[in-house]
Amino acid sequence: MAMSENEILEGLADIINEETGLDTDAVQLDKSFTEDLDIDSLSMMTIVVNAEEKFGVRIPDEDVKGLTTVRAAVEYITKAQG
Repeated sequence: MAMSENEILEGLADIINEETGLDTDAVQLDKSFTEDLDIDSLSMMTIVVNAEEKFGVRIPDEDVKGLTTVRAAVEYITKAQG
């Protein structure tokens, strides 16, 4: 059962909160991971691995580079769920 974009956003916010301590409310669709949320590449890799597990999707390394905003990640995961 595919999750809605809203459910994915909430799940992603939880993962980011666990990894970085950022408030889940800070994780908005229009935020950039690096610019706005100050997430470095190491944290990003952990977030991606946790997201893959949580959402049952595969996010290849070359695709991670394109996921610069929370919206891009949510849309990617939505599509990847098929």
